[in-house]
Amino acid sequence: MDGVQTQTPALSAADVQTAAARIRPYARRTPLLDLEIDDRRVLLKLEHLQRSGSFKLRGALNAMLCGSPDDHVVTASGGNHGLAVATAASLLGVSATVYVPETVPAAKARRIEAAGARLIRHGATFAEAAAAASDAATRPGHRFLHPYDAPAVVAGQGTVAAEIVADAPGVDTIAVAVGGGGLAAGVALASGGRHVVAAEPEHCRCLHDAFAAGKPVDSAVDSVAASATGASRVGAVPFSVLTTHDVSSVLVDEKEILEARDRLWEECRIAVEPAAAIPFAAWLAGRVPGDLPCLVLCGANADWTAE
Repeated sequence: MDGVQTQTPALSAADVQTAAARIRPYARRTPLLDLEIDDRRVLLKLEHLQRSGSFKLRGALNAMLCGSPDDHVVTASGGNHGLAVATAASLLGVSATVYVPETVPAAKARRIEAAGARLIRHGATFAEAAAAASDAATRPGHRFLHPYDAPAVVAGQGTVAAEIVADAPGVDTIAVAVGGGGLAAGVALASGGRHVVAAEPEHCRCLHDAFAAGKPVDSAVDSVAASATGASRVGAVPFSVLTTHDVSSVLVDEKEILEARDRLWEECRIAVEPAAAIPFAAWLAGRVPGDLPCLVLCGANADWTAE
């Protein structure tokens, strides 16, 4: 089920503003860090400091607040979205079940259960876990919450960019890591016309392959960052946004990702998971243009020293 819907409702910046007002009582407004590295100025959006440890809480909150509070929420995740749903469910007094692939990092599984959700391991891939979650959600009183291919989720993720633009209007480029495309699409909606760089691992590149094909296509998943960027196909809802905004796709290799992650720690004492270092890796390699770029450090839910 790796994420294609038959309809792709139109989304706009107004949907992001509505989401921002809706989630404000629950989500943190994360800070920006203004740095000079390698004689270049760069801003870091410290979204790894978000409740649940990643930006995913924004989309989960918005989607859950749009639905019936009596629904039992069922979702599938490589880890971060599941923890976000578990955290949002706890905040809103809703019950939740999270399906994860058997390869889920132990740190993420532990935190999902600690947040109060029921955790079910199923299958070797996100797609297999998502198919099982979708089947489970057909029961009465249950609702499936897709991690990236849903309008309310995309709008919620876009609140990251709304904060960046409000706090640093001089930013001309925003760079994000891509899994299923929800964050990149939300950022594009709320960027106010600024250029968006969508960065992916070389061997986990569903958006890059979709751009090349002109439509979402199946793509291989093999990266140290796969627990957070492991979608094998970009979502239809995100893709419809990303193809109508100023978005470019760039790739980074495994060595660049791990070196960027380690450099964030050594120079800034910022400990993030590999996926969160992807935009920084792209920037260090000169693949993020702009006089004042902002890089979204999207999560910190892995044991970051583990490769």
